[in-house]
Amino acid sequence: MLRLRLLSLALLLGLMACTPPAQPGRQWEKLTLSFTGPVTSEQAEVNPFTDYRLDVTFRQGDRTYVVPGFYAADGQAAESGDSTGSVWQVRFRPDAPGRWTYEVSFRQGPGIAVADDPSAGAPVAFHGEKGRLDIAPAPAGAEGKLRQTNGHYLQYAGSGRYFLKGGADSPENFLAYADFDGTYKGELAEQRSGEADPRAPLHRYAAHVADWQPGDPVWRGDQGKGIIGALNYLAAKGMNSVYFLTMNIGGDGKDVWPYTGYEVRDRFDCSKLDQWEIVFDHMDQLGLMLHVVTQETENETLLDGGDTGPERKLYYRELIARFGHHLGVCWNVGEENGPADFTPVAQTLDQQKAMIRYLDETDPYDNPVVIHTHAWDSLRHAQMTRLLGFPHLSGLAIQVGWPGHSHHDTRHWVTASAQAGHPWLVCLDEIGPASRGVDPDTTQPNNQDKVRQEVLWGNLMAGGGGVEWYFGYRNPHNDLNCEDWRSRDRMWDYTRHALTFFQQYLPFAEMQAADSLLGGSGNYALAKTGDTYAVYLPQGGTAQLDLSGTTGPFTVQWYDPRRGGPLQTGSLPTVQGGTPVRLGLPPDLPQADWAVLVRRPPAR
Repeated sequence: MLRLRLLSLALLLGLMACTPPAQPGRQWEKLTLSFTGPVTSEQAEVNPFTDYRLDVTFRQGDRTYVVPGFYAADGQAAESGDSTGSVWQVRFRPDAPGRWTYEVSFRQGPGIAVADDPSAGAPVAFHGEKGRLDIAPAPAGAEGKLRQTNGHYLQYAGSGRYFLKGGADSPENFLAYADFDGTYKGELAEQRSGEADPRAPLHRYAAHVADWQPGDPVWRGDQGKGIIGALNYLAAKGMNSVYFLTMNIGGDGKDVWPYTGYEVRDRFDCSKLDQWEIVFDHMDQLGLMLHVVTQETENETLLDGGDTGPERKLYYRELIARFGHHLGVCWNVGEENGPADFTPVAQTLDQQKAMIRYLDETDPYDNPVVIHTHAWDSLRHAQMTRLLGFPHLSGLAIQVGWPGHSHHDTRHWVTASAQAGHPWLVCLDEIGPASRGVDPDTTQPNNQDKVRQEVLWGNLMAGGGGVEWYFGYRNPHNDLNCEDWRSRDRMWDYTRHALTFFQQYLPFAEMQAADSLLGGSGNYALAKTGDTYAVYLPQGGTAQLDLSGTTGPFTVQWYDPRRGGPLQTGSLPTVQGGTPVRLGLPPDLPQADWAVLVRRPPAR
């Protein structure tokens, strides 16, 4: 009996010795697991990006995440610049506290990285390794990861707060930054009609170096201060999103790609991508969503002729593995995607659907997947109508040729997608004419007032998910050469004022566009019937709001879209439901645009 007890104790101790201790972490925080495999390099004959596949399955109760991993060279390539090493990594962001387990699949074989069969190839190195994670609850105030739960809006999974986007659409080649390894102009093409000059040098964001703060990230001593400072500035203005291309080979800028070279399609630059990750981590800290635009209209058939074959699958898998864990990620399958007169070679509808499906199904975090449209109304409507109801597409990044179409177009797609049974997130991410976009503050005549009225408030009041601002190619600090986001300082203020009104005063996720309540006046209305109404007057004046469907008193308060600030009282502090009512006049500047908040007083 004593021998049996001693044997059992020895077996237990041996089992404990073989089981690694649980790794600590916190809910919503990034965990990086590193594994030691065969020594290889970015240029090895056996390609570590195509001929090895790392997947790690994380489990807790009924939660299961199969997270793709990646070759990481020496594991610290952002600092070392090394392209050789034996480190593979996986990045995981747990969405719940408590005990998690994980199990590693690491297999080798020709082209296995994008093979459909999970048992393809042969197990090697650390295959089968298991472990545990002990995840503490999220720190107080943690918002969590952005997810699409409502259909028309994104929502923070931790706090439950709904998200409205406001941010920068330009420069589209934001990642063409001189301090990133392996970043250069792949071609020096001549400027094309209707486009910004592609000969602009790599970005340095020198005007924003002073916005970098002690304690902010850098790499290799003091590299990165310009781009980090630029993000600091944008976040300090109250913005929460940045649009950027991750691959513009053959496109406008020809200066952004994740590969080891401009002509390469199957090997990735580990140090460059680790430096991107430093920037993206900082965006998480600042509350800036990554609007990741994976291609543009000029290169949408560059990979696999437009198909979702080995090149496109490998590209998307690497983006997901390295960056899908971030707190705010929106995948955009392509700028101006699909056929048009000026794009003789473009992806077909079937090709669009295939890449959208692959991206959606491969991403374990279910980040939203959107598509950027062409500017012409008839072309946009014809193409996007064919995608209504497609379950893998989360929404649209609309481009409009004329700002005045913004409200109608947003409302159309919000309504049409809901009627198709799959509500879309509908954002307004580029406005024409392409030569202007949003003017710099100093340009005269200036279009920012018109953009505020027709685009910013037009999108939000139609049930849209928010805006990003494009800088036209004839303007200084344009879509390719912008070095200073202060060039649109006033536009960031206008945007922040609008987001503040919606976030502080409106249950906007429960409201619907209701312009008909204003009797076809050219003004905008958003309503939670019987409870809260928002009215926007682009040209000022007053309005008549139809409250026939409800009863009781409502307060009337005014909000200044130009200057922000607290709610104000106009000429008529209250109205009575049961009939169409005049809302009175604003507190001042009756010819300027105003927002009006009409809501039922809280019960006493």
